[in-house]
Amino acid sequence: MKPPGPEEARLRASDLHVFASSCTLHGLGHVFGPGRLTVRRGLWAVAVLLSVATFLYQVADRVSYYQEFHHQTALDERESHRLTFPAITLCNINPLRRSRLTHNDLHWAGPALLGLDPAEHTAFLRALGRPPAPPGFMPSPTFDMAQLYARAGHTLDDMLLDCSYRGQPCGPENFTAIFTRMGQCYTFNSGADGAELLTITKGGAGNGLEIMLDVQQEEYLPMWKDMEETLFEVGIRVQIHSQEEPPLIDQLGFGVAPGYQTFVSCQQQQLSFLPPPWGDCSSVSLDPDFEPEPSDPPGPPSTSSSPPYSLTGCRLVCETRYVARKCGCRMMHMPGSAPVCSPQQHKDCASAALDAMQRKDACACPNPCASTRYAKELSMVRIPSRAAARYLARKFNRSEAYIAENVLVLDIFFEALNYELVEQKKAYEMSALLGDIGGQMGLFIGASLLTILEILDYLCEVFQDRVLGYFWNRRRSQKHSSTNLLQEGLGGHRTQVPHLSLGPRPPTPPCAVTKTLSASHRTCYLVTRL
Repeated sequence: MKPPGPEEARLRASDLHVFASSCTLHGLGHVFGPGRLTVRRGLWAVAVLLSVATFLYQVADRVSYYQEFHHQTALDERESHRLTFPAITLCNINPLRRSRLTHNDLHWAGPALLGLDPAEHTAFLRALGRPPAPPGFMPSPTFDMAQLYARAGHTLDDMLLDCSYRGQPCGPENFTAIFTRMGQCYTFNSGADGAELLTITKGGAGNGLEIMLDVQQEEYLPMWKDMEETLFEVGIRVQIHSQEEPPLIDQLGFGVAPGYQTFVSCQQQQLSFLPPPWGDCSSVSLDPDFEPEPSDPPGPPSTSSSPPYSLTGCRLVCETRYVARKCGCRMMHMPGSAPVCSPQQHKDCASAALDAMQRKDACACPNPCASTRYAKELSMVRIPSRAAARYLARKFNRSEAYIAENVLVLDIFFEALNYELVEQKKAYEMSALLGDIGGQMGLFIGASLLTILEILDYLCEVFQDRVLGYFWNRRRSQKHSSTNLLQEGLGGHRTQVPHLSLGPRPPTPPCAVTKTLSASHRTCYLVTRL
């Protein structure tokens, strides 16, 4: 018996009965096996169809759940032997010192900052105990708000009475001046200009930053009119933040009052959020000089010199863009290269535009993908005690009443050398999806990945035999038809072929005459004529 040719092998490989008998998909052999249709085969077919339908339903459900991109939040508390000390920004609640204001300052900044009309300058100077402007006074042609706050604001050299960090003395040189909406402020451990960040190796009071400040209440500006930014309190505002984010002390700072020692116990929290589609965090910094239209996307990626993305930084950039677009300038605490607003622009446009924007919360800033914040617990005690009042008055050459009304102590420390890690994680990973699909596949249809490869291989065989084989047979029949037509054309001409006498001529085999024009019949007819 001759072995089967390649064509017969392909036909057997693509035969459904042969495939069903060798496939590892459970139940398929009972449905497509040899023999006639029976009740047993019908029941097997129903069981296979139900199993496949249940499997596909489960797969669709798992894929749909995966595409919802759920996440879960994990909270973990971890120990550390060393923690980076946060940045501490502090501002005197009073933005300008009364003794440093000049007639030129009142002319330019009086209407914007104090609500003063030009006709009220004399009365205001009298309230300050200052002489009125001399006759023929001429204001300067230009005015810089940043220079005003730097010159007339409270300086740390005057406010800082004592400073120590981890028991070691510190001073104004350990602070960095920064402009905020409250004026000129100062940041401890800012890390500016590549300065090395300070660290903590022990928790508890006395193992952090301890400063004594003089709020200089006698330098506070008198209340002239009831304005939106009129301040009734006395003391300093403090914000504890990471070095990667700018301070937003007018909104996020807490107050510290004179006459008290305030203890601030901190705990570091590290937050990690997921980017889309699992979450909505962002790590792309924004450029404050890019001015998009309101319908434009948030902005292009920042350059390498830009600070890391933070929530407060995003809000500050958003406010800068809005004010720059509305007023053509920026406020002194805003980043970017736009010109600083003049006092008139500050009064007429910038301040009102910023307040309106903050009220309607027009900035859509997502959470940063990685950030650090500090939980705080505050407690306070009265100072000075009766025993210490006379000593402090003698040490700083002030009266006991002045010490009680102006001096405060701020002690900021870590509660313990541990930190909280708040982390978003994917609730359903791709590996879990594949595992669920594999489990459902094995449970309902008893298949595996190799079974899928078997089905694909069978489909390839079917395609090769049924589709490609059809076109191959059609092309071969067309080729044979062309050959037969050529042979018939040659047979129509009575061409005499010379006979070579090489011996006795063999007898011509009889040719069966058939009605079909088969290739063998045409060949036989041609040979007979020759």
